[in-house]
Amino acid sequence: MIKYLVLWLLAINIAYADDLKLVSAARKQVGITKQYDPNYSRLDYPNGDVARTKGVCTDVLIRALRDAYQLDLQKLVHEDMAKNFVLYPKKWGLKKADTNIDHRRVPNLQVYFARHWQKVALSQVAADYHAGDVVTVMLPGNLPHIMLVSDKLDLLTNTPFVIHNIGRGTREEAGLFSYPMTGHYRLRI
Repeated sequence: MIKYLVLWLLAINIAYADDLKLVSAARKQVGITKQYDPNYSRLDYPNGDVARTKGVCTDVLIRALRDAYQLDLQKLVHEDMAKNFVLYPKKWGLKKADTNIDHRRVPNLQVYFARHWQKVALSQVAADYHAGDVVTVMLPGNLPHIMLVSDKLDLLTNTPFVIHNIGRGTREEAGLFSYPMTGHYRLRI
């Protein structure tokens, strides 16, 4: 019995270490990505990126996944969209997948994560959000936004911080429950 308990605890610690690897990769963008820039850009494919000094909310996650696990959301989303285009939002009038922008749009990532990651129930309980979880929200003006749950806590509320770029560059700050949530996803490597 103790042997199984030890193995179970070991598995939890390994998963937590993976979550921290993603958080650490996102945290390294703080102070580097100082500008919010939503402009359409032509990108290399695969592994394309705008300059690390700028970007949008999705770029924080895209870079963290590349740096932590060598996962290329640009390639993964493009391949999934090319095969399953009908499942993805049609908000932009595209007729086919676009490697330059599709992975940088929150609604597309929500579809991809719901199909390929663990979808977690939305909750207003801080303990339900683990370091490394991805949360999507709707900002005023119906603007979709994405953020990564941190391992650091707001000591006043005991709520995890988030790492995101909401217009002032990549930051780690309170904000998990600041806007209406639209999705909660968890990657398991």
